[in-house]
Parts: sequence; C-alpha cells; structure tokens
Amino acid sequence: MMDVNMFIGMVVQFFFLLTPFFVLSLFVSLTSGMELPKQRKLAVRTTLAVMTIVLIIYLLGDRIFGYLGISLDAFRIGAGLVLLLSGIEVVRSSGTPSGTRQCDDDGDIAVVPLAIPYTVGPGTIGTLLTMGASADSARLRVTQIAGIVIAVLIMGLLLYFSAALERLLKKKGLNILSKLTGLFLAALASQLIFTGIRNIMFGGAQ
Repeated sequence: MMDVNMFIGMVVQFFFLLTPFFVLSLFVSLTSGMELPKQRKLAVRTTLAVMTIVLIIYLLGDRIFGYLGISLDAFRIGAGLVLLLSGIEVVRSSGTPSGTRQCDDDGDIAVVPLAIPYTVGPGTIGTLLTMGASADSARLRVTQIAGIVIAVLIMGLLLYFSAALERLLKKKGLNILSKLTGLFLAALASQLIFTGIRNIMFGGAQ
C-alpha cells in the first residue's frame, strides 16, 4: 500500500523540480496574443511531451548507470551542481530568458523549447536519473512514478489556465513564485550534493 505522506512529499518535490511557475511565465510570454483555444491545445501538447520525457528518463536511470559504469553518488554530486545552477538562474531570471523569442512562430513549441529545455532541463534530467537509479523497492518506485504523473498534471493545469492565472497574479506575482521555485531547487540541489559527498566519504548506502 502506498504511504500517503511519502506520496504527497514526492508530488511536491517533483512539482517544484519542474520549475512550474518559471515555465508558466515563459508560456505566457510565448503565447502572448494567441487565441485561447490554441493556447490551451499547446498547453495539453506540452504536458504530454513533459510526461513522456520525464517517465522515460526516470525509468532508464538504473540502466544508464549500469551501461556507463558511473557511480551513483558521483552522479548525485554532478546533478546537484547542475540543478544548483538552474536554481540560481531561475532566481536571477526576470521570467523571459534571452533567446525565448527566437522560436519559429510557425513551428510547434510544445516539445522545444517548452518541454525541453525549459521544463526538463539538465538539472531536472540529472535528478530524475538519480532518483530512478536509487529507487530500491517496487513500492518506492510506484510512489515516485505516481508523484511524477500527478506533478506533471498539476503543472499542465497551470499552463491550461495560464490566461486566468496571468490576470490574477500579474507579471510581478509570477516572478515572485518563479523565484521561490528557484530557492526550492537550490535547496534540493544542496541535499543531493551533501548526500553524494557523505556517501563517498563515509560509505553510506546508495
């Protein structure tokens, strides 16, 4: 049976790992002037793309480490450093990074750049790989997968109702939430780095 507290914790952790409010501010910027039905179709496509990508990355984690022969704790440190940089970038960003407007207006931006790299960036990929590889029981793996699915769906709802949220929160509110997301990422990154260093130095469990 799934532990409810663990499940809720996983949902919250994965939700912030996807930097949803940062992605929301980018989505609002990229879809400015777009008709509401088209905007919502784009939100659905983006959500499906993110769901597919994160599940594949999570499920392939242990195999990738096995093929490459990389220490899980070494990868924890590396992923933590990259995630820390991502968190710092989110905190420092004004919500529209340079290059956002360089997308082809006639192309589908659901996968690139919305799903990759804005939602599922290098830090998120590294963290998902680490979590997938370190899941040492079927119960934990099921809980984490369920947490991923729910977190992505919640993020998808934010994108789907982005027009209403933009009117409610305004640009300033979105930026504040985005920066809080960055702080959470920095904390998660620090924990990954600390765990990796502790296990390498003291031979802790992987």
